[in-house]
Amino acid sequence: MDALELIDKLEEIVSKGKKIPFSSNFIVNENEIYDILDELRNVLPEEFKQARWIVKERESMLEEAKRQSSRIIKEAEEKADALLNESEIIKSALKRSEEVMSISEAKARTVRLDAEDYADEKMASLEAVLYKILSAIEKGREQFRSSFTTKK
Repeated sequence: MDALELIDKLEEIVSKGKKIPFSSNFIVNENEIYDILDELRNVLPEEFKQARWIVKERESMLEEAKRQSSRIIKEAEEKADALLNESEIIKSALKRSEEVMSISEAKARTVRLDAEDYADEKMASLEAVLYKILSAIEKGREQFRSSFTTKK
């Protein structure tokens, strides 16, 4: 079960709690809440591992794009040097090497941006999960405090 499903379970427990008459407080099963919180503690480290993997994968993709770009540039430079004797061929080679550099830089930029977007999306998702958990915990604590104070 992932973190979002556990948060949904917490919300369900809170929504199914019995309302205390003449107050906005609910009675919920404390053990159920703590069980779900324990599960969340076990699930979240895995979510963090996945986020780290995404970042590592993005870095790997960027490095590969840089290597390919360097290889393509080096090949273009070698071809340009070999064709220095004829001016039309030189012009053509220079134009092609610029195109290749432009294409490889655009490709590397696209890969980098896609990887950053993907990592940002995953981190935003994780942030939303954590926010929901925090909100659920705060609501539970508020309800617990208010039910505790009304019993005194």
